[in-house]
Amino acid sequence: MPRAAIAFVRIVEAVNLRIGRIAMYLIFVLAGVLMWSVIAKAFFRPALWTQEMAQFTMVAYFVLGGAYSLMLGANVRMDLLYGRLSPKKQAALDCVTVFALIFFLAVMLWGGIESTIYAFEINERSRTVWRPYMAPIKIVICVGIFLMLLQSIAFLIRDIATLRGERI
Repeated sequence: MPRAAIAFVRIVEAVNLRIGRIAMYLIFVLAGVLMWSVIAKAFFRPALWTQEMAQFTMVAYFVLGGAYSLMLGANVRMDLLYGRLSPKKQAALDCVTVFALIFFLAVMLWGGIESTIYAFEINERSRTVWRPYMAPIKIVICVGIFLMLLQSIAFLIRDIATLRGERI
């Protein structure tokens, strides 16, 4: 494999490892927001921002951890026949099916970028009482999708290396 391809795989996986490890801690932020919501409802006035902030935190946790989850192989597969195949046949099958994932993520990223640009252009805000700006969470979604797209390309490079009898 070319050095650039190997470097790409290593850099993408190093970035996804770090971001994924950071994203893991968002579950504690989510728990804190929800705990504050319960405390505020019990002892004070209910906070208007907690439900939406919990949703934003969960979205960030999910999309930023997506590439990390892919990298670790923690995603769900339909393993009816796949597990019985040899590693080279698995790599060959993955080389074909990864294009569906890459296409899906590219379309999602394109739509996400257009939605983010629109959110900036009109200063889009949520329709709730709290009315937060929508651009920051849309940026997080685009970053998460972009990282998953890069990880999918890294998978393709790894599978091609496996078919060539090399290991990255």
